[in-house]
Amino acid sequence: MGVVTVSASYGCGGAEIAPAVAEALGLPFHDRVIPAQVAGRLGVPVAEAEANDETITRGLWRLVSSLGTMPDPVGGVLPTSSLPDERAYRQQTERVLFEIAAGPGGVVLGRAAAMVLRGRPDVLHVRLDGAPERRLAAAVAHSGRPEDEVRRDRDAADAGRVAYVRHFYRCDPAEARHYHLVVDSTVVPHDTVVGLVVTAARALGIGAA
Repeated sequence: MGVVTVSASYGCGGAEIAPAVAEALGLPFHDRVIPAQVAGRLGVPVAEAEANDETITRGLWRLVSSLGTMPDPVGGVLPTSSLPDERAYRQQTERVLFEIAAGPGGVVLGRAAAMVLRGRPDVLHVRLDGAPERRLAAAVAHSGRPEDEVRRDRDAADAGRVAYVRHFYRCDPAEARHYHLVVDSTVVPHDTVVGLVVTAARALGIGAA
């Protein structure tokens, strides 16, 4: 069946595009089930697992703001804490991702899945991105929330995801080399993006027959 990983910057429509890709490919969409499984394995409430989840803005900001930082040679900052708790969440999340890839397959949004599952021939890695101001405008239009509030969430999500991937995987999640397909979903219509991803996945033999 295979796996499609979707890395989506804030405001790029990942929460709409990824499940649409899953439906078109006849694959399960793995989203809230991942923190639920992590919570069960660690014996903590689902809410606590979600607070340490790579896709949850508040969790990312909590994680990043609680860490000491040091200069990062590729730009930005790197957390320096030993992160015993966060490491446990990350390790369990990786195990769930490996089990998905080895078992039913599916579409995974976030969770640094492109880094975890890199090098596998049965996985397509997709990145959805766009200019910061276009992402802001898209998020404001989608949510109807005040621009200043959405801007703060965008900045927190951007900083948190970069810090998460740099800390655990020592790379920049925005670099195109980590993905097979990079699309500006603030410009290309979402239906077209879904079609592009589905076409690429089918070309790699990913999806239900």
